[in-house]
Amino acid sequence: MARIAGVDIPDNKRGEIALTYIYGIGRNRANKILEKAKVDCNIKAKDWTDDQFAAIREAIQEYRLEGELRSEVQSNIKRLQDIGAYRGIRHRIGLPLRGQKTKNNARTRRGKKRTIANKKKATK
Repeated sequence: MARIAGVDIPDNKRGEIALTYIYGIGRNRANKILEKAKVDCNIKAKDWTDDQFAAIREAIQEYRLEGELRSEVQSNIKRLQDIGAYRGIRHRIGLPLRGQKTKNNARTRRGKKRTIANKKKATK
């Protein structure tokens, strides 16, 4: 397993898929990086030569990735919370930010269902 930007790149995956294991690189950006490094995107990561690894590392240098990107995202969220923006408040209470309905769905943000105690049935 090779390491790029502090992340272990899986050997048995194609190049464009292997690069997506790095936070901040999706399929589109992975293809651009491989194109800039002049590496075929269909070659598996274990078949890359040392020169190709060096070219990929060089191409990746221009992007903000991993820890730096994570801290930037967290600081943006904290800024929204500090100024009391709508999105910041939704972040704080763990609800969807972009106008989605929450009556039926939104389980990803709201968490697992919690049953509220059953109402007592009226006796006759």
